[in-house]
Amino acid sequence: MADKDVLERVTMVTARVLGLDPATIQPSSNFVFDLGAESVQSVELVAAFEEEFNIEMDEDAALAVQTVQGAAEFITKHLNK
Repeated sequence: MADKDVLERVTMVTARVLGLDPATIQPSSNFVFDLGAESVQSVELVAAFEEEFNIEMDEDAALAVQTVQGAAEFITKHLNK
């Protein structure tokens, strides 16, 4: 899967979980500081990414990811295993 496609899907999942307009989400957007994700929503994001991409991620490692681009890169590594 192309990196651009992963980033686009991460953006859409993020928008759905956080109730935001996808157009307001940038690759550099920080989940907490820019997008207002609270700790419960961060866990929901991890679960939503796992479901969207049909992968399993280490929750602690996934929760350490801070930006939309970082999440896309993290997921891409899992997809390429």
